[in-house]
Amino acid sequence: MSETLATLGDMRTPDPIELGGHRVGPGEKPFVIAEVSGNHNGSLDRALEIVEAIAGSGAQAVKFQTYRADTITIDADGPAFRIRDDHGLWGGRNLYQLYEQAHTPWEWHEPLFTRARELGLVPFSSPFDPTAIELLESLDAPAYKVASAELVDLPLIRAMAATGKPLVVSTGMATLAEIDAALAAAREGGATEIVLLACTASYPADPADANLQTIPALREAFGVPIGLSDHTPGIGVPVAAVALGAVAIEKHVTLQRADGGVDSDFSLEPAELAALVTETDVARRAMGPARFGPRESERDTLALRRSLYVVADVAAGDKVTEENVRSIRPAGGLPTDTIGTVLGRTFTRDVTRGTPLTWDLI
Repeated sequence: MSETLATLGDMRTPDPIELGGHRVGPGEKPFVIAEVSGNHNGSLDRALEIVEAIAGSGAQAVKFQTYRADTITIDADGPAFRIRDDHGLWGGRNLYQLYEQAHTPWEWHEPLFTRARELGLVPFSSPFDPTAIELLESLDAPAYKVASAELVDLPLIRAMAATGKPLVVSTGMATLAEIDAALAAAREGGATEIVLLACTASYPADPADANLQTIPALREAFGVPIGLSDHTPGIGVPVAAVALGAVAIEKHVTLQRADGGVDSDFSLEPAELAALVTETDVARRAMGPARFGPRESERDTLALRRSLYVVADVAAGDKVTEENVRSIRPAGGLPTDTIGTVLGRTFTRDVTRGTPLTWDLI
Protein backbone atom coordinates (compact mmCIF):
# COMPACT_ATOMS: atom_id res chain seq x y z
CA MET A 1 0.00 0.00 0.00
CA SER A 2 2.76 2.48 0.90
CA GLU A 3 4.40 1.93 -2.51
CA THR A 4 1.09 2.60 -4.28
CA LEU A 5 0.51 5.80 -2.33
CA ALA A 6 4.03 6.93 -3.06
CA THR A 7 3.29 6.48 -6.74
CA LEU A 8 -0.02 8.30 -6.59
CA GLY A 9 1.15 11.03 -4.25
CA ASP A 10 2.11 14.38 -5.71
CA MET A 11 3.44 17.17 -3.52
CA ARG A 12 2.79 19.73 -6.28
CA THR A 13 -0.37 21.81 -6.31
CA PRO A 14 -2.89 19.75 -8.34
CA ASP A 15 -3.84 21.14 -11.72
CA PRO A 16 -7.44 22.37 -12.03
CA ILE A 17 -9.88 20.25 -14.02
CA GLU A 18 -12.58 21.44 -16.40
CA LEU A 19 -16.14 20.65 -15.32
CA GLY A 20 -19.06 21.96 -17.32
CA GLY A 21 -17.15 25.03 -18.47
CA HIS A 22 -15.75 25.82 -15.02
CA ARG A 23 -12.19 25.39 -13.80
CA VAL A 24 -12.20 23.45 -10.54
CA GLY A 25 -8.99 23.48 -8.57
CA PRO A 26 -6.54 25.50 -6.49
CA GLY A 27 -6.70 29.24 -7.05
CA GLU A 28 -10.18 29.10 -8.57
CA LYS A 29 -13.46 30.20 -7.02
CA PRO A 30 -14.87 27.29 -4.97
CA PHE A 31 -17.10 25.12 -7.14
CA VAL A 32 -20.39 24.86 -5.24
CA ILE A 33 -22.53 21.81 -5.99
CA ALA A 34 -26.10 22.04 -4.71
CA GLU A 35 -27.62 18.60 -4.13
CA VAL A 36 -31.39 18.21 -4.63
CA SER A 37 -31.55 14.54 -3.59
CA GLY A 38 -34.98 13.68 -2.13
CA ASN A 39 -35.90 17.26 -1.18
CA HIS A 40 -38.33 17.41 -4.10
CA ASN A 41 -40.76 15.56 -1.78
CA GLY A 42 -42.28 13.75 -4.72
CA SER A 43 -43.09 16.86 -6.77
CA LEU A 44 -41.46 17.77 -10.08
CA ASP A 45 -42.69 21.35 -9.68
CA ARG A 46 -40.91 21.54 -6.32
CA ALA A 47 -37.76 20.05 -7.84
CA LEU A 48 -37.83 22.72 -10.53
CA GLU A 49 -38.31 25.41 -7.87
CA ILE A 50 -35.26 24.13 -6.05
CA VAL A 51 -33.24 24.30 -9.28
CA GLU A 52 -34.37 27.89 -9.78
CA ALA A 53 -33.44 28.79 -6.19
CA ILE A 54 -30.01 27.23 -6.66
CA ALA A 55 -29.43 29.31 -9.77
CA GLY A 56 -30.30 32.45 -7.81
CA SER A 57 -27.75 31.61 -5.13
CA GLY A 58 -24.67 31.84 -7.33
CA ALA A 59 -23.83 28.13 -7.05
CA GLN A 60 -22.33 26.71 -10.23
CA ALA A 61 -23.83 23.20 -10.26
CA VAL A 62 -26.92 21.25 -9.34
CA LYS A 63 -26.70 17.54 -8.65
CA PHE A 64 -29.32 14.82 -8.66
CA GLN A 65 -29.36 11.12 -7.81
CA THR A 66 -30.30 8.66 -10.51
CA TYR A 67 -31.70 5.34 -9.35
CA ARG A 68 -34.92 3.44 -8.85
CA ALA A 69 -35.65 1.60 -5.65
CA ASP A 70 -35.28 -1.73 -7.45
CA THR A 71 -31.92 -0.79 -9.02
CA ILE A 72 -30.32 0.21 -5.74
CA THR A 73 -31.77 -2.51 -3.47
CA ILE A 74 -34.54 -5.12 -3.31
CA ASP A 75 -37.85 -5.03 -1.48
CA ALA A 76 -36.85 -7.11 1.52
CA ASP A 77 -37.47 -6.63 5.22
CA GLY A 78 -34.68 -8.57 6.92
CA PRO A 79 -32.55 -6.83 9.55
CA ALA A 80 -29.85 -5.89 7.05
CA PHE A 81 -32.46 -4.08 4.92
CA ARG A 82 -33.81 -1.95 7.77
CA ILE A 83 -32.44 1.28 9.18
CA ARG A 84 -31.90 1.13 12.93
CA ASP A 85 -34.94 2.24 14.89
CA ASP A 86 -33.19 5.10 16.71
CA HIS A 87 -31.83 6.79 13.56
CA GLY A 88 -32.78 10.46 13.82
CA LEU A 89 -34.17 10.80 10.30
CA TRP A 90 -34.99 7.41 8.83
CA GLY A 91 -35.39 5.15 11.85
CA GLY A 92 -37.36 1.92 11.42
CA ARG A 93 -37.79 2.14 7.66
CA ASN A 94 -36.60 -0.43 5.17
CA LEU A 95 -34.28 0.63 2.38
CA TYR A 96 -36.75 -0.01 -0.42
CA GLN A 97 -39.38 2.26 1.16
CA LEU A 98 -36.85 5.03 1.75
CA TYR A 99 -35.48 4.92 -1.79
CA GLU A 100 -38.94 4.69 -3.29
CA GLN A 101 -39.79 7.96 -1.53
CA ALA A 102 -36.49 9.73 -2.20
CA HIS A 103 -35.67 8.79 -5.79
CA THR A 104 -35.91 11.22 -8.66
CA PRO A 105 -38.14 9.61 -11.34
CA TRP A 106 -36.26 9.03 -14.55
CA GLU A 107 -38.79 10.96 -16.63
CA TRP A 108 -38.02 14.07 -14.52
CA HIS A 109 -34.37 14.15 -15.51
CA GLU A 110 -34.80 15.75 -18.92
CA PRO A 111 -36.89 18.74 -17.73
CA LEU A 112 -34.62 19.20 -14.71
CA PHE A 113 -31.44 19.16 -16.83
CA THR A 114 -33.02 21.46 -19.39
CA ARG A 115 -34.14 24.01 -16.79
CA ALA A 116 -30.77 23.93 -15.06
CA ARG A 117 -28.96 24.61 -18.32
CA GLU A 118 -31.34 27.44 -19.18
CA LEU A 119 -30.38 29.04 -15.85
CA GLY A 120 -26.65 28.63 -16.41
CA LEU A 121 -26.16 25.74 -14.00
CA VAL A 122 -24.10 22.62 -14.59
CA PRO A 123 -26.47 19.65 -14.07
CA PHE A 124 -25.06 16.25 -13.25
CA SER A 125 -25.92 13.25 -11.12
CA SER A 126 -24.85 10.24 -9.10
CA PRO A 127 -25.75 7.10 -11.07
CA PHE A 128 -26.23 3.96 -9.03
CA ASP A 129 -26.21 1.33 -11.77
CA PRO A 130 -25.28 1.05 -15.47
CA THR A 131 -28.83 1.83 -16.68
CA ALA A 132 -28.62 5.14 -14.81
CA ILE A 133 -25.40 5.93 -16.68
CA GLU A 134 -27.21 5.20 -19.95
CA LEU A 135 -29.97 7.65 -19.04
CA LEU A 136 -27.50 10.35 -18.03
CA GLU A 137 -25.45 9.84 -21.19
CA SER A 138 -28.62 10.39 -23.22
CA LEU A 139 -28.84 13.78 -21.50
CA ASP A 140 -25.15 14.52 -22.17
CA ALA A 141 -24.32 14.75 -18.48
CA PRO A 142 -21.02 16.69 -18.21
CA ALA A 143 -19.70 14.75 -15.18
CA TYR A 144 -20.50 11.90 -12.83
CA LYS A 145 -20.59 11.75 -9.06
CA VAL A 146 -19.51 8.61 -7.20
CA ALA A 147 -21.50 8.48 -3.95
CA SER A 148 -19.64 7.49 -0.79
CA ALA A 149 -21.34 4.11 -0.44
CA GLU A 150 -20.62 3.33 -4.11
CA LEU A 151 -16.88 4.02 -3.83
CA VAL A 152 -16.35 0.28 -3.35
CA ASP A 153 -18.36 -0.61 -6.49
CA LEU A 154 -15.35 -0.65 -8.79
CA PRO A 155 -17.18 -1.95 -11.89
CA LEU A 156 -19.64 0.95 -11.57
CA ILE A 157 -16.75 3.43 -11.28
CA ARG A 158 -15.11 1.95 -14.38
CA ALA A 159 -18.41 2.33 -16.26
CA MET A 160 -18.66 6.00 -15.28
CA ALA A 161 -15.03 6.56 -16.23
CA ALA A 162 -15.56 4.93 -19.63
CA THR A 163 -17.77 7.88 -20.62
CA GLY A 164 -14.68 10.10 -20.59
CA LYS A 165 -16.41 12.60 -18.30
CA PRO A 166 -14.86 14.06 -15.13
CA LEU A 167 -15.58 12.17 -11.92
CA VAL A 168 -16.39 13.69 -8.53
CA VAL A 169 -15.76 11.01 -5.92
CA SER A 170 -17.02 11.16 -2.32
CA THR A 171 -14.86 9.33 0.21
CA GLY A 172 -17.15 8.95 3.22
CA MET A 173 -16.29 5.83 5.27
CA ALA A 174 -13.41 4.96 2.93
CA THR A 175 -9.97 3.82 3.99
CA LEU A 176 -6.90 5.02 2.10
CA ALA A 177 -6.70 1.60 0.46
CA GLU A 178 -10.30 1.87 -0.76
CA ILE A 179 -9.74 5.37 -2.13
CA ASP A 180 -6.59 4.16 -3.84
CA ALA A 181 -8.50 1.26 -5.42
CA ALA A 182 -11.33 3.56 -6.57
CA LEU A 183 -8.88 5.95 -8.20
CA ALA A 184 -7.10 3.06 -9.89
CA ALA A 185 -10.44 1.78 -11.23
CA ALA A 186 -11.37 5.26 -12.49
CA ARG A 187 -8.07 5.58 -14.32
CA GLU A 188 -8.33 2.06 -15.71
CA GLY A 189 -11.74 3.05 -17.07
CA GLY A 190 -10.31 6.09 -18.80
CA ALA A 191 -10.97 8.94 -16.37
CA THR A 192 -8.32 11.65 -16.46
CA GLU A 193 -10.08 14.41 -14.52
CA ILE A 194 -11.01 13.48 -10.95
CA VAL A 195 -11.97 15.45 -7.85
CA LEU A 196 -12.03 13.70 -4.47
CA LEU A 197 -14.45 14.94 -1.82
CA ALA A 198 -13.68 14.49 1.86
CA CYS A 199 -16.92 13.40 3.47
CA THR A 200 -18.50 12.23 6.71
CA ALA A 201 -21.27 9.87 5.65
CA SER A 202 -23.67 10.47 8.53
CA TYR A 203 -26.96 12.30 8.14
CA PRO A 204 -26.86 14.84 9.68
CA ALA A 205 -23.14 14.93 10.50
CA ASP A 206 -21.61 16.36 13.66
CA PRO A 207 -19.00 19.06 12.86
CA ALA A 208 -16.73 17.34 15.40
CA ASP A 209 -16.60 14.39 12.98
CA ALA A 210 -15.62 16.50 9.96
CA ASN A 211 -11.86 15.99 10.51
CA LEU A 212 -11.03 18.65 7.96
CA GLN A 213 -7.29 18.02 8.17
CA THR A 214 -8.19 15.10 5.90
CA ILE A 215 -8.34 17.60 3.03
CA PRO A 216 -4.61 18.42 2.84
CA ALA A 217 -3.82 14.78 3.67
CA LEU A 218 -5.85 13.57 0.67
CA ARG A 219 -4.22 16.16 -1.58
CA GLU A 220 -0.76 15.03 -0.48
CA ALA A 221 -1.59 11.34 -0.85
CA PHE A 222 -3.30 11.41 -4.25
CA GLY A 223 -2.26 14.61 -6.01
CA VAL A 224 -5.75 15.54 -7.27
CA PRO A 225 -8.05 18.46 -6.42
CA ILE A 226 -9.85 17.91 -3.12
CA GLY A 227 -13.26 19.20 -2.04
CA LEU A 228 -15.83 18.51 0.65
CA SER A 229 -19.22 16.81 0.61
CA ASP A 230 -20.78 18.19 3.76
CA HIS A 231 -23.80 17.04 5.76
CA THR A 232 -23.34 19.24 8.84
CA PRO A 233 -25.81 22.01 9.68
CA GLY A 234 -24.93 25.49 8.45
CA ILE A 235 -21.95 26.75 6.47
CA GLY A 236 -19.15 26.95 9.06
CA VAL A 237 -17.58 23.61 8.11
CA PRO A 238 -17.46 24.36 4.35
CA VAL A 239 -15.87 27.78 4.96
CA ALA A 240 -13.22 26.16 7.14
CA ALA A 241 -12.70 23.47 4.50
CA VAL A 242 -11.90 26.06 1.84
CA ALA A 243 -9.37 27.60 4.21
CA LEU A 244 -7.69 24.18 4.27
CA GLY A 245 -7.64 23.89 0.49
CA ALA A 246 -11.05 22.50 -0.54
CA VAL A 247 -11.79 23.51 -4.13
CA ALA A 248 -15.38 22.21 -4.32
CA ILE A 249 -18.22 22.10 -1.82
CA GLU A 250 -21.31 19.90 -2.05
CA LYS A 251 -24.34 20.66 0.14
CA HIS A 252 -27.95 19.48 0.10
CA VAL A 253 -30.49 22.21 -0.60
CA THR A 254 -34.21 22.58 0.06
CA LEU A 255 -36.72 25.40 -0.18
CA GLN A 256 -37.56 25.34 3.55
CA ARG A 257 -36.45 22.82 6.14
CA ALA A 258 -39.86 23.18 7.76
CA ASP A 259 -41.38 21.53 4.68
CA GLY A 260 -39.84 18.24 5.80
CA GLY A 261 -38.50 15.51 3.56
CA VAL A 262 -35.92 12.76 3.77
CA ASP A 263 -32.92 15.12 3.69
CA SER A 264 -34.37 18.37 4.99
CA ASP A 265 -32.68 18.35 8.40
CA PHE A 266 -29.17 18.68 6.95
CA SER A 267 -30.06 20.83 3.94
CA LEU A 268 -29.49 24.53 3.38
CA GLU A 269 -32.24 26.96 2.47
CA PRO A 270 -31.60 29.23 -0.56
CA ALA A 271 -30.41 32.25 1.43
CA GLU A 272 -27.98 30.02 3.33
CA LEU A 273 -26.69 28.57 0.08
CA ALA A 274 -26.09 32.09 -1.22
CA ALA A 275 -24.16 32.88 1.98
CA LEU A 276 -22.08 29.72 1.48
CA VAL A 277 -21.20 30.77 -2.08
CA THR A 278 -20.10 34.20 -0.85
CA GLU A 279 -18.25 33.18 2.30
CA THR A 280 -16.37 30.24 0.81
CA ASP A 281 -15.01 32.58 -1.85
CA VAL A 282 -14.04 35.05 0.88
CA ALA A 283 -12.15 32.23 2.61
CA ARG A 284 -10.43 31.29 -0.65
CA ARG A 285 -9.32 34.87 -1.31
CA ALA A 286 -8.09 35.24 2.27
CA MET A 287 -5.67 32.29 2.01
CA GLY A 288 -2.68 34.18 0.66
CA PRO A 289 0.91 33.27 1.53
CA ALA A 290 2.44 34.12 4.89
CA ARG A 291 3.94 37.61 4.88
CA PHE A 292 5.05 40.30 7.29
CA GLY A 293 5.47 44.03 6.99
CA PRO A 294 3.01 46.58 5.63
CA ARG A 295 0.89 45.75 2.61
CA GLU A 296 0.03 48.38 0.04
CA SER A 297 -3.56 48.27 1.33
CA GLU A 298 -2.27 49.23 4.80
CA ARG A 299 -0.54 52.42 3.60
CA ASP A 300 -3.14 54.79 5.04
CA THR A 301 -3.18 53.02 8.40
CA LEU A 302 0.63 52.89 8.47
CA ALA A 303 0.59 56.70 8.49
CA LEU A 304 -1.43 56.53 11.73
CA ARG A 305 1.21 54.77 13.78
CA ARG A 306 2.18 56.58 16.96
CA SER A 307 5.30 58.74 17.15
CA LEU A 308 6.63 61.65 19.21
CA TYR A 309 4.99 65.01 18.54
CA VAL A 310 5.31 68.47 20.00
CA VAL A 311 1.91 68.98 21.66
CA ALA A 312 2.34 72.55 22.97
CA ASP A 313 3.95 75.64 21.47
CA VAL A 314 7.56 75.96 22.67
CA ALA A 315 10.34 78.51 22.32
CA ALA A 316 14.02 77.99 21.60
CA GLY A 317 15.75 77.00 24.83
CA ASP A 318 12.68 75.38 26.43
CA LYS A 319 13.16 71.95 27.95
CA VAL A 320 11.56 68.87 26.42
CA THR A 321 8.99 67.71 28.98
CA GLU A 322 6.14 65.25 29.21
CA GLU A 323 3.79 68.23 28.87
CA ASN A 324 5.12 69.44 25.52
CA VAL A 325 6.16 66.14 23.85
CA ARG A 326 3.99 63.03 23.78
CA SER A 327 3.46 59.79 21.91
CA ILE A 328 0.42 60.36 19.73
CA ARG A 329 -0.94 59.47 16.32
CA PRO A 330 0.07 60.01 13.46
CA ALA A 331 3.48 58.79 12.34
CA GLY A 332 6.24 61.14 11.24
CA GLY A 333 8.02 61.91 14.50
CA LEU A 334 10.74 60.10 16.37
CA PRO A 335 10.05 56.53 17.51
CA THR A 336 8.06 56.44 20.75
CA ASP A 337 10.76 54.56 22.61
CA THR A 338 13.15 57.54 22.29
CA ILE A 339 11.10 59.51 24.82
CA GLY A 340 13.58 58.70 27.58
CA THR A 341 16.41 60.05 25.44
CA VAL A 342 14.78 63.35 24.47
CA LEU A 343 13.26 64.34 27.83
CA GLY A 344 15.34 67.11 29.44
CA ARG A 345 16.98 68.23 26.22
CA THR A 346 16.34 71.76 24.94
CA PHE A 347 14.61 72.93 21.81
CA THR A 348 16.93 74.53 19.24
CA ARG A 349 14.21 76.83 17.91
CA ASP A 350 10.60 77.82 18.32
CA VAL A 351 8.23 74.95 17.47
CA THR A 352 4.46 75.08 17.06
CA ARG A 353 2.04 72.56 18.48
CA GLY A 354 1.39 69.61 16.09
CA THR A 355 4.96 69.41 14.72
CA PRO A 356 6.56 65.95 14.56
CA LEU A 357 9.57 65.81 16.85
CA THR A 358 12.81 65.27 14.93
CA TRP A 359 16.41 65.27 16.03
CA ASP A 360 17.14 68.67 14.46
CA LEU A 361 14.60 70.34 16.77
CA ILE A 362 16.49 69.45 19.98
